[in-house]
Amino acid sequence: MKDRSIKVCPSTLAEGNATYSKQALRNLFDGQKVSHLLDFVWEDDEDAKLLADNSRNLSISGAQEKLSAVVKDGALCLVDEGEQGTHILKPSPREHFQYRKQIPANEHLTMQIASQVYGVSTAANGLALSKDGQFVYVTRRFDVLPDGTKIRQEDFCSLVGRTEEIDGKDFKYEGSYEDIAICIRKYIPAWPVAMEQFFRLVVFNYIYGNGDAHLKNFSVLNNGKELVLAPAYDLINTHIHVDGADFALNEGLSPRLVTSESYDRTLHPCRADFFAFAQLIGINERRANRILDSFMEVPAIVDGLIARSFLFDDKTKRLYRRIVMERTMWFIRKDK
Repeated sequence: MKDRSIKVCPSTLAEGNATYSKQALRNLFDGQKVSHLLDFVWEDDEDAKLLADNSRNLSISGAQEKLSAVVKDGALCLVDEGEQGTHILKPSPREHFQYRKQIPANEHLTMQIASQVYGVSTAANGLALSKDGQFVYVTRRFDVLPDGTKIRQEDFCSLVGRTEEIDGKDFKYEGSYEDIAICIRKYIPAWPVAMEQFFRLVVFNYIYGNGDAHLKNFSVLNNGKELVLAPAYDLINTHIHVDGADFALNEGLSPRLVTSESYDRTLHPCRADFFAFAQLIGINERRANRILDSFMEVPAIVDGLIARSFLFDDKTKRLYRRIVMERTMWFIRKDK
């Protein structure tokens, strides 16, 4: 067994913690004392069938394998057949992505930056360690209440009306972010608030290199009274692992957007393009600028979170920061 001792909270990234901090326990486990150590090895043949069966039982889409879990006796355990899971575990994928074993730490870091630095409402999350010392991403299901009651969740593939039968195998990548905005205005009563949350997330995904923010990675929840925008999930700096476009959706921000000279020249949007998009989707000038102002530089707190993150080495941490700095420079660029 590898050494699984740590000195940083594997959720909040606060220093001086050998396991989850008190704040992390409140957010992830309703204050229950839970270990960050798991009792299985993801890539061990002995556990492979159990994990594969568990993954098939979980009705959440996505290429990365996801396992349903519950807390029992202070530990995260895989659910038994028919049992309602409260948490999702995401080990590193088996596909041969670059730095694939760092994908859980990448997602965790990106989610923490979104929440701690930019005020994005995110699913509670952290990391756990398998028996062989491999990191596994942990997230709390926001569609399951503490008493096990399931809340209806619907992603924007469904709301926009994209299906594999009609739109082909890449259906979740078809369309633009304006399509999501139109649905927010149509289905969410408090749409002005939700629209600003959505806009902030679109800008964040661009700056932090999330090239996989497709239609299924945005959802709404029925809180019993009305539809609300679900917390952000699946945020990750994909450009560390794969080459890709700035936006997951094939029509970008909007096919109706009048793009800046900078965008036309470099093929990368700048602040002016996001401002135009904000106006297109109904966000007023003052509030749009307030959101955009927060992305004009990389705050020092981001460097601290990257340094304390569970990315394996300084090389990967430098790569993460370099991608963010490069995209920030694209963002602040002005037309000549």
